[in-house]
Amino acid sequence: MPAYLDHAATTPMRPEAVAAMLPFLTDQFGNPSGSHAWSRAARQAIEEARDVVAACLGARPGEVVFTGSGTEADNLALFGVHAVRGGTVVCTAVEHHAVLHSVQALGGRVTGVDGAGTVDLDALSDALDDTVSVVSVMLANNEVGTVEPLDAVVAVVREGAPGAVLHTDAVQAFPWVDVAALAAGADLVAVAAHKFGGPKGVGALVVREGVKMAPLLHGGGQERDRRSGTHNVAGIVAMAAAMRATLEHRADTVARIGPLRDRLVDGLLAAVEGSVETGDRARKIAGNAHVSFDGVESEALLVLLDDVGVAASAGSACTSGAVEPSHVLEAMGVDRRRALGALRLSLGWPSTEADIELALKAVPEAVAQLRSA
Repeated sequence: MPAYLDHAATTPMRPEAVAAMLPFLTDQFGNPSGSHAWSRAARQAIEEARDVVAACLGARPGEVVFTGSGTEADNLALFGVHAVRGGTVVCTAVEHHAVLHSVQALGGRVTGVDGAGTVDLDALSDALDDTVSVVSVMLANNEVGTVEPLDAVVAVVREGAPGAVLHTDAVQAFPWVDVAALAAGADLVAVAAHKFGGPKGVGALVVREGVKMAPLLHGGGQERDRRSGTHNVAGIVAMAAAMRATLEHRADTVARIGPLRDRLVDGLLAAVEGSVETGDRARKIAGNAHVSFDGVESEALLVLLDDVGVAASAGSACTSGAVEPSHVLEAMGVDRRRALGALRLSLGWPSTEADIELALKAVPEAVAQLRSA
């Protein structure tokens, strides 16, 4: 059996999400913006889903804005608030490109992190002043899994830029940590359904009461004029079902997956000479295994792993035909040679011991093959 170990990229849908979605792909097809019975049924389904999403994220239903993705939610937060308030936007150097590229497009400031990928609070403080309108610090990193100390970030931001709005990208966090509690101090919280067993193409942004922002999309005035466009009813309903199921099973999932991840990482470190774990495991989400291999390029490693049925991802990105280390690893100060040989093996709710066994066999063999070549 193949081993899917790329859950940080996307997860398979949970059965609860599929079951909730199917009726809205068949007979319950109404446009929720209409006034007849089909539309009313769709609109009611959306509002019921909104209640679930709000409860899972520690928000009020009216604070939930449905979007087409986590990327859109991040963009709406940053560009939307900046359009109203102007000023300077600030983020860390390890943010997802949805945030990092948005901040760069807005001419903002980027601050550093430590060797584990944790935000440097002193550097963040130095970047803050009374011109700062938005600060964005992710809750859990998508590459190395580091969970950021948002409580401390909130304190720094409130002191250094009292009028600023704090946004957090919680896209990778929800399957593993209590977002409602950890992001309680954030003004804007972004999530994406396909990271926790929902469908692709739907996300949400929590916009706390009192936060003003301009829409990215103009048209029908859906989502209280914050996000125009016909609702993805099936996706929204499925996201709520996946979110509820994830929350119900989260403790058991973390308790089961954490030891599997530890066994995977420890096994690779023992089996492959010149292998190093990236970051601090104690600060990571339970499903993230990130290891680098000296003398190996991760893109070539992925090809060999795919041939034997192991799905993973690389710690580098191909830009303009040249393989470069990821911006996350560069910001963490990881040596270039190590960064080019980085491998992310990410576990999820369906991961099994058989997945770990296959990876523990396949990765050392693939590394040895590349080194011998």
